[in-house]
Amino acid sequence: MKHLLFTLLFLTQLAQAQTTREPLFTAADGTKIHYDTQGNGPAVVLIHGFIGNGESWKRAAVTKMLVDSGFAVVTLDLRGNGRSDRSHEAKAYMNDVEARDVIALMKHLGHRSYDVVGYSRGSIIAAKMLAIAPQNTIRKAVLGGMGTGFTDPNWFRRRNFYEALAKPGSHPDLQPAVDYAVKSGADTTALKFMQQFQPVTTMAELKRVQQPVLVISGDKDEDNGKASELAAAFPHATLATVPGDHGGAMRTPEFGQRVVEFLKK
Repeated sequence: MKHLLFTLLFLTQLAQAQTTREPLFTAADGTKIHYDTQGNGPAVVLIHGFIGNGESWKRAAVTKMLVDSGFAVVTLDLRGNGRSDRSHEAKAYMNDVEARDVIALMKHLGHRSYDVVGYSRGSIIAAKMLAIAPQNTIRKAVLGGMGTGFTDPNWFRRRNFYEALAKPGSHPDLQPAVDYAVKSGADTTALKFMQQFQPVTTMAELKRVQQPVLVISGDKDEDNGKASELAAAFPHATLATVPGDHGGAMRTPEFGQRVVEFLKK
């Protein structure tokens, strides 16, 4: 009986640890943002993709590789995702607020300069950070799984995802993604607003970026366009290809190796 009680207590404590929202950062509009930190050294923030959260990075080899290489790694759940607040008001997702959240979080944590790594939609957030962050804040950036589509305010992929979430059944080809979002516990109302007000960084803004940028993608990935076209938009970009499709490339050891090598140069 004692063993059973101990087991039940342990499982309860484990469940509570897995569902706790702490630590939290309060954004400018009062939104609570969940984040985690691990490691010591130069800071790097990892920004997750659509229908995801910070946990996706913890399942990728790159996170441990960065920690083992002497980096202080910050992961977070962007607003509307994971353990962060999930507002159902449109205004909570306007004006590039996700990029501003990350910039404010890193300042809150005391990181005066840092690297940023984004994947898929996280690359869209990272690109906007390059355009609006205070000078000398971002040292280097890695943009994974992304082409240049996000530079167009009328990008068909953003528009179609918004419509698929706003009007169920309107885009049968995207319905599996919507079904996955529901099954995984994601908030489809928040996801809808993320697509509606997704940051747009113009080609002219990308051409003004002076930081070194690594553009990286899987060899079977053109879900968001051609990475080579995105790399060509930056004055100081390196293009890299690793094995995998859009969903798998970021989890490969090769992805981690290329990111670590680039950031440690």
